[in-house]
Order: sequence, then structure tokens, then C-alpha cells
Amino acid sequence: MTAPEAPRLIDVHAHFVTESYVRRARAAGHELPDGMPGWPTWSPAAHLDLMDRCGIGTAMLSLSSPGVHFGDDAAARRLAREVNEESAAVVREHPRRFGLFASLPLPDVDGALEEIAYAFDTLGADGVVLETNTHGVYLGDAGLEPVFAELARRDAVVFLHPTSPVCWEQSALGRPRPMVEFVFDTARTVTDLLFAGTLERHPDLKVVVPHCGGALPVLADRVNGFMKLFMPDDQGAPDALAQLRRLYYDLAGTPFPRQVPALLGLVEPDRLLYGSDYCWTPPAAAEAHVASVDATPVPVPGSASVPGSASGEGVTWRSLTTANAERLLPRLAR
Repeated sequence: MTAPEAPRLIDVHAHFVTESYVRRARAAGHELPDGMPGWPTWSPAAHLDLMDRCGIGTAMLSLSSPGVHFGDDAAARRLAREVNEESAAVVREHPRRFGLFASLPLPDVDGALEEIAYAFDTLGADGVVLETNTHGVYLGDAGLEPVFAELARRDAVVFLHPTSPVCWEQSALGRPRPMVEFVFDTARTVTDLLFAGTLERHPDLKVVVPHCGGALPVLADRVNGFMKLFMPDDQGAPDALAQLRRLYYDLAGTPFPRQVPALLGLVEPDRLLYGSDYCWTPPAAAEAHVASVDATPVPVPGSASVPGSASGEGVTWRSLTTANAERLLPRLAR
């Protein structure tokens, strides 16, 4: 599928599960997670095999929805520690092939701060993964400010991942929540971060938004207008568009033919990253996804922000997203 000289992709949106985690999630009522027909299986060997077939050099492992918090803080702390230690062991065994975005037991702030310290200082995590909400607590919640302050202090990469909203029984209309609910919950939590001022207080946070930003590219101007409308008169109205342009966006899901052009109307190409969504995306679909990435020309607007060439000549999605990921995650730079 991939020419030997083609750049090897860095996959920032890759998942794992363990038998223990699935057992605990099922016990908590997640037999059909987010309305999907069942749980995937995962192993390092199967993941590496897919990566080799698709020309993926490194995959950043993270836990997907429904996360680790099933209603009990102490149990969530134990489960976060368990999955982080198991994935860190895989990274130690294959340090150039895998990285780790550690899970946190939010909305338990004390537990999250403890796990941040352990994940970075002991496990050597490359970043953290945050679900868009946990039991209805969205990421702009004032109580989560200590978590974002600590992540900003550590100059951490923060990978967002959608999950079901608490109103899914009414809003999903009986269909799998990843189809529509996930893209709107992504927009909802990023909008919450904007209105809460979290991104403005911590402008250097390295936030990765999944699935081409979900619904954000088409809602960005509307959100910006409402922020200006509702900002108190004695405060300068923040520029939501400028804050959104500082974030990173992965290509997991269905980037072509419509999502990426919409996203490039909001951000520069240097903010785009590759994502497969494996193992929740089955192998055949993951291979078809990377084939579409390889087959689609990069619509370079002649911007100097495109890595490798001020004119963008010769740029591919592989070279573009890999260079972007190496800047975001310097450990992976060759």
C-alpha cells in the first residue's frame, strides 16, 4: 500500500483496550459502549501488524469512551492507574512504535492531579486524554481549573476524545452515539472551554481536537459571535477564532471529501494531524482510511506554514501531518 520512501505516519488518535478494562466497563453497564454493537479486541501484535501494512510509524495509545470513571472516585483512580501502567508497559517494549496519552479519573480533581504526576514523572507519558464530559461535567467546568493549570505548567499535550452526552437517551434517537453525538459533544466541550476562558488563561496548552474538529469548523463563526455578544461590557471580547486556530485537529473519522476543506477554512495546515481511530475502527476500515489519505492531494494555499516548502510543492498528507506531529511530540522526531 505504501511506497518505501513515503514518510511513516504518526497516529495521534489510536486506542487500546484490555480484558480487565472491558470487564469493568461491562460491569458498570457498558455492554454496548455508546450504542456500538460490541467491544473491539486489541493486542500490541495486531496493532503493529496493521501499522506496518498502513505505513504508520508510531501510534499514540489512549483509552476511548467511556473512559475510566463509572461513578466511584476510588474505583476510577484504581482503573486509571491500571490502564496507564499496562499501556506504559507496551510503550516501554516498543518505544519507537507506541506512545501514551494517559487517562485521568475526572471529574475527581485530586485523583486527576495525582495521576498526572504519576503518568508524567513515573510512566513517562507523552500527554493525557480527556473525555469531552464525565457524567455531565464538561471541560470548562470551574472545578477543573487546577487540572488545566497543572497540565499547562507541564506544557502537556491534551488529547480530547468524545463520549456520550448525558441526554443521549433522547438525543441519539436509538442510533450509535459516535455517528452524530460525538461530533457535537466535541464542539460542546471546546465551546465550554472557550466560554470559560480556559484556553485564554492557558494559551500554550497543546490541545488536540479529534475528528477534524467535529462540528466546530461550521459553528466557529457562530460561537465567536455569541461570545462577543454575551461578554460583559467591561471586558474585551475574546477572539474565539484565534483561540481555535491555536489548537490541533486530527483526521480520524471521515475527513474527505467534505470535513477537511471546512477545517482548512478555520485553521492553517500546520495544525492537522493523522489519526486512525483503530481499534474502534476495524482493520479493513482503517486501511481504507489511510488509503484515502494517501490518494487525496493536499490543497496547499501557498502558505509558508506548510512544512518543507514555502509553496507547499511536493507536500503530501503524510509529510504534512508527520512534520506537524514531530513538532508537537518532539520525542518522536527522527
